[in-house]
Parts: sequence; structure tokens; C-alpha cells
Amino acid sequence: MTSNPNAGSPRKKMTLPRFLAQKEKGKKITMVTAYDYLWAQLFDEAGVDSILVGDSLGMVVQGRQSTVPVTLDQIIYHGEMVVRAVKNALVIVDMPFMSYEVSPQEAIRNAGRILKETGATAVKLEGGESQAETIRALARSELAVMAHVGMKPQSHQLLGGMGRIQRNEAQLIADAKAAEEAGAFGIVLELIPADLAQKVTDAISIPTIGIGAGPHCDGQVLVSPDMLGLTPGFQPRFLKHFANLRDAAIDGTRSFIDEVESGQYPDASHSHE
Repeated sequence: MTSNPNAGSPRKKMTLPRFLAQKEKGKKITMVTAYDYLWAQLFDEAGVDSILVGDSLGMVVQGRQSTVPVTLDQIIYHGEMVVRAVKNALVIVDMPFMSYEVSPQEAIRNAGRILKETGATAVKLEGGESQAETIRALARSELAVMAHVGMKPQSHQLLGGMGRIQRNEAQLIADAKAAEEAGAFGIVLELIPADLAQKVTDAISIPTIGIGAGPHCDGQVLVSPDMLGLTPGFQPRFLKHFANLRDAAIDGTRSFIDEVESGQYPDASHSHE
């Protein structure tokens, strides 16, 4: 177990300028997903740079097969809880499926609602070249937006499945450059070979945040239940379990059951006189 050298020292609130500056300084950016007050508070206290309120909540919170069913109201509900817990991390909220694809004007309306009702700093949408017009419209409206290229979960059926590695070098670089030119402040790179992710990262001046994209990105993001070993039966190559909270939670609950059934709990020390 490694210690955080910044633990106990005062932290500065992460802002968009500081987020961008980390690429220039060569300082890796950390990002995890959160969906509620409790976990957002824990991740913020741990010192993570940024928190993504991901539409992955459709799968890890709601138990669905994809991110597609997540609604705008649902992402706002979860985003508001996360923002209320966070003191320092930069909070970014995913724009759900069909909340930005119809028109740039609708994307502005929905992104504005997300930022207004949650208090988050930025939104994220899937796409690069195909969504450049929408990214540009959001940026011109002074709404901070992050792009997402490579494996795009909302488009997983068109891309051949949820876990398919994306290898089209020309398209990936074009997507990244188009997103940067349109005004995105950063780009998530998902399921891309490490050498190709490095080429994309080197081709643009804004930070890249990798998930299954190797070590050369400017930062890394993981879905927090996966990172903490809470998701059973899910072990893609890129995922490392940094804890095993699933077993700890089951063991703790079994101990509670055993002590209640045996009469050990509550004992005198856990009862009021």
C-alpha cells in the first residue's frame, strides 16, 4: 500500500486552468467516477483531481446492460449529490444518450441545465469529429465540455460491442484534433492500444484521460466500483483492483447476521441505559 505524499497538506481546489496546466507540467491527472454524496466525499478526501458523474451509473448503480437508458433527470439527480460532497476535485457530468445528438441548440439547453442544477464545472459528451459542431456551440456558450473518443459506450453496438479495442489511427487522431479545435478542454480515450493513445496524446495540447488506453495518456480514469473490487465477474485487461471491498462488505454483513441471530449484538456496551 502506497501513501499519498500530499496527505494532510492543504489542497488547492482543482479548476479548469489548473487541470489544463497539469499536462504542461507533466503531472498525471487522476479521475474516478462517483454517483452519490458518500463516495464523492471519500474520493475528494483521498485527493483525486477530478470526479466524473458517469452515465456508467446505468450499469453499476441501476443494474442495466448499458449506459443508454440513463436519463437527463437521473444524471442531474446523481450529479447534484456529488457536487454537494466535493470541496476540491473538479466535477464533470456525463451528458446522457440523446441529450446532445439532436442539435447543438438542444445540447446547449441540456448542458446548461446539468451545470445549473448540479453545480458541476463541466459536462462530457461522446464523440470527436462527429460532434465538433456541438462541442463548438457549447464552448461558444461558455459551457466547459470534455470529449470522449475511442470506445464510446453509448455507441457500443455500432463499434462492435462494449469491450472492443479501437484501432483506427487516422480517425482517432482526427477526432481528438477536431474536439480540441472546437473548444473541448480535455478528451477521454477509451480502449485504445497504448502506442496509438500516445500518438493521440502527443498530437493535441489538451489533456487526455485514459481508460484502457495505456500509460502514456495525461491522466487515468476508472469506474470506482470496478477499481475497488465491488463489481463481480468483471476483469478486463486494463482493470486493476486497488481494494477488495466486495469481500469486506459481505464478510461484515455476515458477521452482523451471525451476532444478531446469536444474541451477541447488541450487547450492554451497545445499548442505552
